[in-house]
Amino acid sequence: AGGGPLLPDSVLYEIFLYLDHVDVLSAGLVCRQWHAVARDEFLWKELFYRYYRISREVPRHPAAVSWYDEFQRLYDTIPCVEVQALREHNDQVLHLSFSHSGCLFASCSKDCTVKIWSNELDISLQHSSNMRPYNWSYTQFSQFNSDDSLLLVSGVFVGPHNSSSGEIAVISMENFTLLSRVRNKPYDVFGCWLNETNLISGNLHRIGRITSCSVLWLNNAFQGIESENVNVVKRLFKIQNLNASTIRTVMVADCSRYDSPDLLLDYEEQLAASSTSTCPVFDLGSDSEEEEAKPKQTPEPAVQELPDDGGVTAGDGLQQFFDDIMEGRVRPAMTETELETKVAELFVRNRTKPPELNLLSTDSNSKTKYLIFTTGCLTYSPHQIGIKRILPHQMTTAGPVLGEERRSDEFFDSLDHVIDIHGHIIGMGLSPDHRYLYVNSRAWPRDCVISDPMQPPPIAEEIDLHVFDLKTMKEVKRALRAHRAYTPNEECFFIFLDVSRDFVASGAEDRHGYIWDRHYNICLAKLQHDNVVNSVAFSPVEQELLLTASDDTTIKVWRSPRAVRVQQARKPRPRKLLFSWLMNQKS
Repeated sequence: AGGGPLLPDSVLYEIFLYLDHVDVLSAGLVCRQWHAVARDEFLWKELFYRYYRISREVPRHPAAVSWYDEFQRLYDTIPCVEVQALREHNDQVLHLSFSHSGCLFASCSKDCTVKIWSNELDISLQHSSNMRPYNWSYTQFSQFNSDDSLLLVSGVFVGPHNSSSGEIAVISMENFTLLSRVRNKPYDVFGCWLNETNLISGNLHRIGRITSCSVLWLNNAFQGIESENVNVVKRLFKIQNLNASTIRTVMVADCSRYDSPDLLLDYEEQLAASSTSTCPVFDLGSDSEEEEAKPKQTPEPAVQELPDDGGVTAGDGLQQFFDDIMEGRVRPAMTETELETKVAELFVRNRTKPPELNLLSTDSNSKTKYLIFTTGCLTYSPHQIGIKRILPHQMTTAGPVLGEERRSDEFFDSLDHVIDIHGHIIGMGLSPDHRYLYVNSRAWPRDCVISDPMQPPPIAEEIDLHVFDLKTMKEVKRALRAHRAYTPNEECFFIFLDVSRDFVASGAEDRHGYIWDRHYNICLAKLQHDNVVNSVAFSPVEQELLLTASDDTTIKVWRSPRAVRVQQARKPRPRKLLFSWLMNQKS
């Protein structure tokens, strides 16, 4: 009716039954003439809250002009219609990533290839790179740089004596040649671009049985052609890890985009959005009462202050600690693991560079970026999100190579902010405006106690999708739920999610991909596969196009009902068949 959504009879039936416009017997007849009330705002508002089971306290989407249009958006623009299945991979497909232009996308797989696809009306394979000649076991992650000229590919590298580590390769999109390779440890750091020509990788150094330090490196993508007098790598940060934890899953958020978000998730902030916005000036490492009141954030042990002992230094405290052990003044039940952790905490307290204060000024904030990663402090499973700001002078490999600007006693960098998830983190993704961080996690039991870092608590099958505002460092909305996972802690793997302007999507171990609306916090669609769905990816220029990758070796292409109708309308009519039919009628 007038180009409106093609609603099923069941939906139209509910409209008229609810409003008591007709009785049950005549409902079917009226449904055929539903366009007579198709623009009734009261009707569509009532239907909207009833059909999607949304609380009436939730306001209408700020960009919506009518309830009719909003119902049409949620019904007709969700990419839930399968239009193509790509089967060129011959093993599990682990990750998908679009170029910023939306013209290309890349896929990584257990078959150890990275494939480049052309995103046209019918998607086609453009190139495939096999990484086995470089001793890779499989490819696991990819990311295009900001101008789509380079592709970062992360994989698992098989080293001497079958030891596994990670490696990052940079591929030119002009001729698909391999430009450079960078070691990456552990392999689930994945790696990411900081800017057009520099990427971030990781390395891990063991200090003790459960103590280590992670070093994050800034690498030039063109290492093979640089002069020997020009730095191609520089150390960004060196961070201590306690209780078998490590830094994993690095990504970069651009702070300059916070003041023009695509969608504000806080309803009160939506109402105030018309007023003049201010620059997001705040201190991630502040000790304000507001920040201390947040229940899901705990300070990083490396930046906790020692108790006031009349000027006793950390070194004196360490000596006192050993004296207490020798003279029996500490509890004798302290295990070797607890002792190592205690020594590591005392050691690092006066050997950590303090947070950079008062640097997020109005002038410098637009050039500041945040390095975001998973970490922990209680066990090896990632259960915290660490945030470290990257300043403009750190965004190039020029300058000191190994952090020579530090004093000799400053071994480690402190974190600017830590978010505690209280569960095993299995996925992270940024909104397109970099304002919000979405986190997949599997919760620990309430009030659980971790006594052994090598034995983390059991994790829930239900996956929680948390949302954090990176401008305020607060969790917003309630956690999204619907998807599930079944593997235990020691076998738990990453499930990649993606965020578009209005939707968020995620894979799951229950053989489905899921789509939620970001504003209303409701699940809109389940996308079926034959095995675990590892990754999802929205087109950055067309959120009505979604890709899903699965252990069933396929990549499925999903479009919205509206996009499918538009495509079908563009297809040429079969003139030859029509001509043959006319000739047969004449004869």
